[in-house]
Amino acid sequence: MKRKAFYSLLLGASMLSIGAQKAAASITFSEYTLPNGLHVILQEDHSTPIVAVSVMYHVGSKNEDPQRTGFAHFFEHLLFEGSDNIKRGEYMKFIQSAGGQLNANTTQDRTFYYEVLPSNQLELALWMESERMFHAKIDEVGVETQRKVVKEEKKQRYDNTPYGQLINVIFENGFSKYPYNWSPIGKEQYIDKATLDEFMNFYKTFYVPNNAVLVISGDINQEQAKTLISKYYSDIPKGTKPIPRPTVVEPEQKTEKRVKFYDNVQLPAVILAYHVPKQGTDDYYALQLLTQCLSQGKSSRFEKEIVDKQQKAVQAAAFDLGTEAPGLAIMLGIANSGVKPAELETAMIAEIEKVKKEGISDDEFTKLENQAENDFISQNQKDIGVATNLATYYTFQGNANLINTELDRYKKVTKDDIKRVANKYLVKTNQLVVYYLPKSEEPGKGETKGETKGATKAPAKAPAKGK
Repeated sequence: MKRKAFYSLLLGASMLSIGAQKAAASITFSEYTLPNGLHVILQEDHSTPIVAVSVMYHVGSKNEDPQRTGFAHFFEHLLFEGSDNIKRGEYMKFIQSAGGQLNANTTQDRTFYYEVLPSNQLELALWMESERMFHAKIDEVGVETQRKVVKEEKKQRYDNTPYGQLINVIFENGFSKYPYNWSPIGKEQYIDKATLDEFMNFYKTFYVPNNAVLVISGDINQEQAKTLISKYYSDIPKGTKPIPRPTVVEPEQKTEKRVKFYDNVQLPAVILAYHVPKQGTDDYYALQLLTQCLSQGKSSRFEKEIVDKQQKAVQAAAFDLGTEAPGLAIMLGIANSGVKPAELETAMIAEIEKVKKEGISDDEFTKLENQAENDFISQNQKDIGVATNLATYYTFQGNANLINTELDRYKKVTKDDIKRVANKYLVKTNQLVVYYLPKSEEPGKGETKGETKGATKAPAKAPAKGK
């Protein structure tokens, strides 16, 4: 068997077999900060000869200029172009030739890059991430290449996919001031207008060691890892530009908003969205369990009542994305054939009202506790899952050890808490209702695809940002 194929098989098998015993146990790690501000977290585990190397930059779409949306996501792509020492197009080849996997993703709040490799390739991953941080190739060729890639991705994943505009519509109409009112994909015309100098300024502002956390999880010797980290990262200078953070506060919603959106879909969808607290707050955990009660699994309220019994929806879901700033709890349903959106909306609200009035049963509560524990443990069964969680807890809450204590926060939630948050947040005055309708139902005039009724538009000027 060829070496590359062997490592690929080993990597796939190992990521699936690290085991629940590891995830259930306390996860030990060490952390320190380099003089240039780069925070480092090392988690040593010799269960398998695999290592995950990740870098999370504290920059997402909410850090963008409203007239240049899509920059954070664009950089997710652009920083695979290569560097001063890595030829264009070779970034992925290096990792894949070593039997590894790599990827990146962007949210409203952060950008995350990672490699998962055989542990004897640790130095390769550290070198490549240091190249991304300090020597990234940002030139006209790379920018023009990625402009085409990002626009094609937007067409495939958003413009030409059923319900592809759903998240965009929710956040654009759910926020009037805070810069969650655009999604990470951004607007392609802004990327087209941006100059090379603007891209360089964004890179020098956000892609600096003092705005990042490097996490290594897996089969490592920590002292050897520290030596390699010093070799590749200690000479990277600290960023000198102020790192802007949004300071604007989303005003309290005091009246219901209703929106119609027309797209190329066959069945209408109904979305209910409610403003909720940011991740890490006490009510956040109760709301997480509430959305699970409504839609997670075949025995959930939406699934049993709306999908199976009433057959008003072919699919139904509820979730809270858990954003760094106060965000949205979202409930959605795709109507069954012949079911009017108003009927589906009534059925969804009826299930919410039952929780508000009656609470949940002991059996439901036990199921929710078990689901939360299972989900939490499952996330930490893979090295990349551990690395992701350590980076996330440090970046957003300044406490990586939440990886060991976060489950306790869920266990503190009571049945009364779930009923209380339902009555506090899932109310009409705090409600956005979106009817996502087939294009064929669009009126002949006054509305075009994507036009909304009764919605608050995104601000024309940039919201105030602090330094």
